[in-house]
Amino acid sequence: MPKEKVRVLIVDDSASVRQILQTILNDDPDIEVMGTASDPFAAARRLQNEIPDVMILDIEMPRMDGMTFLRKIMAQRPIPVIICSSLTEEGSNVMFEAFEAGAVDIVPKPKIDTRQALLECSTRLREAVKSAARARVRPRSERRVVEKKLTADAIIPPPVQGKVRPTTERIVCIGASTGGTEALNDVLEMLPPHCPPIVIVQHMPAGFTAAFARRLDSVCQVRVKEAEDGEPVLPGCAYIAPGARHMLLQRIGLRYQIAIKDGPPVSRHRPSVDVLFRSAAQHAGANALGVIMTGMGDDGARGMLEMRKLGASTRAQDEESCVVFGMPKEAIAHGGVEKVVSLNHIPREIMLWYQAGHVAGVG
Repeated sequence: MPKEKVRVLIVDDSASVRQILQTILNDDPDIEVMGTASDPFAAARRLQNEIPDVMILDIEMPRMDGMTFLRKIMAQRPIPVIICSSLTEEGSNVMFEAFEAGAVDIVPKPKIDTRQALLECSTRLREAVKSAARARVRPRSERRVVEKKLTADAIIPPPVQGKVRPTTERIVCIGASTGGTEALNDVLEMLPPHCPPIVIVQHMPAGFTAAFARRLDSVCQVRVKEAEDGEPVLPGCAYIAPGARHMLLQRIGLRYQIAIKDGPPVSRHRPSVDVLFRSAAQHAGANALGVIMTGMGDDGARGMLEMRKLGASTRAQDEESCVVFGMPKEAIAHGGVEKVVSLNHIPREIMLWYQAGHVAGVG
């Protein structure tokens, strides 16, 4: 029986952008553009007769902006929506509003200045569409409610003071994709300021990660920042890999340090979770905890298995709390996952693991 294609509706006021997007998507045998619309009113008329598997939506449009239309869709008839926008870092607050309103992903407008740029944009767009088609979307009124952050020591007592400092800190490595921006917010908000150092790869375009880190930093007790090449990794801090660049963990003497590198996409992503996890396996070994969260594809599955083989502890987010269960499912299938937990329990798992290291005199 032939596989059903993912049916897409494109909503953008630019005829040229609609044509480019349509050409990119129709070149994929698993995707079919069922139609296009120049504004939300035209899109709403199409939705009366036919519901797409995925909608690609621009933000700035005449008569009704895309954000207002997104909120109406998610309140009345939720479908997976991808925001396709030329937003820069200066306008990236709109990105967070879109995620809060229910968008499952955001992709930049295709760049056609070079063949390589067009190829990478095309691959990213097609993967986003396939990922969105598998996403769980809920009306905003029915959204899963995640327990808010607790006071500093409510999850677990702080480490015992006065212990002899270990040779190497314990460190947490997290990988996420579709649905990960909200999930990471939920996890980091619940962590106390004495948490272990955390390095994070969230699949995200260039230009968005610095603002994403600042937003998380404003609501979390831990310090959150975009990672920089060569900076030391410190307890109580979370480091977000910059968009479109790989992040690796290195060990310099007795301490960890971040390395930011260019290079081709790995597992179809840059930054890649596999790259981070492999570097953690090599440089942290049993002092690392790997966490794989919501997202489509298999990025991180191989790296997590490498971490576990070298003594690291590993956790995967469970299917019920994932927007897309692809990445955790693949990591489980590869044999790299030690334990599967719900999103609400990930902060507690991190702190229990960290506290166990202090009790044992490691990390």
